[in-house]
Amino acid sequence: MRRTDLQHLTELPADFPLPLDQPFTTTTARREAGLSPRQLAWLVDQGFLRRLVRGVYVANQVPDSLELRCAALRLVVPRDAVVCDRHAGWLHGADMVLEPNEHVHLAPVCVFLPTPGRRLRIGLAASGERSFVRGDVIELNGLRVTSPLRTTWDLGRQRYVEASLAAMDQMLRLGLFSPAELAAGVPRFKGMRWVTTLRTMVAYVDGRAESPPESILRLRWIEAHLPPPIPQLEVYDVEGTFLARLDLGATDLPFAAEYDGDEWHSSPDQLRHDRERRALVEAETGFSIAVVRKENLFGPRADVEAVLRRGVAEARRRCGLPR
Repeated sequence: MRRTDLQHLTELPADFPLPLDQPFTTTTARREAGLSPRQLAWLVDQGFLRRLVRGVYVANQVPDSLELRCAALRLVVPRDAVVCDRHAGWLHGADMVLEPNEHVHLAPVCVFLPTPGRRLRIGLAASGERSFVRGDVIELNGLRVTSPLRTTWDLGRQRYVEASLAAMDQMLRLGLFSPAELAAGVPRFKGMRWVTTLRTMVAYVDGRAESPPESILRLRWIEAHLPPPIPQLEVYDVEGTFLARLDLGATDLPFAAEYDGDEWHSSPDQLRHDRERRALVEAETGFSIAVVRKENLFGPRADVEAVLRRGVAEARRRCGLPR
């Protein structure tokens, strides 16, 4: 099938030489349809295909589901392997535990191989040594996967506190276990790698965070020793009418902070909506709202703590409180 055959189409036609209802691998695409990796990349760029995991594609018209995700991993994961870490979280429904654009960058799938010394020729990553107890591993549609709780403990044991907290927030958000259950299992990992990160961050986990940047913003707020933050704080006018949900706010001081990512806060219409919404909240409630963008939160020039402190100072000034 030539590229010209797909012009003016919004999805792959019925005579496309690969399955339109199930995932397939790069090897299958080459063997059965003669498609090279470059041609597959073009189909992805044009929106006809999407990558699910490294080396696995599906027609873009196929809706996402647990069954689809499992089918994709069954194509590349050995039968005795255990899917763990980020990809276990992805299977359980916490999409944002995957790194940004991970499907584009072709990051390896996280799996544990129970047989010492085995290697995966297809480039999947063995995740190091593991010891499981009853309940740590469950079966999902023919795959062995770490349970939601075990996955969260593993994701919490990372070198960097930001990644640890963001991943655990997203897992707790699924509602499959309680904060108490999460905290209760931490002692069993004593002596394991990065357990100090897990032990520290588990005290701050909050499933109300809607994205990893919101989790990191909350962490920076806590590190700055500002009034206790509340994720997704709902605000109302004097008559009790709902106005908005703010990414992060304090109740004992009318101050809030919101993270504006490029995806949802960059077009002229989006920016205008943000300005009008925040102006209404500030006028009706007296809140001061600090806006945090990517450059404030990440990178060598990150200045989020200064942004937050300026916002708190402004909120105190408005309330007539000492700074």
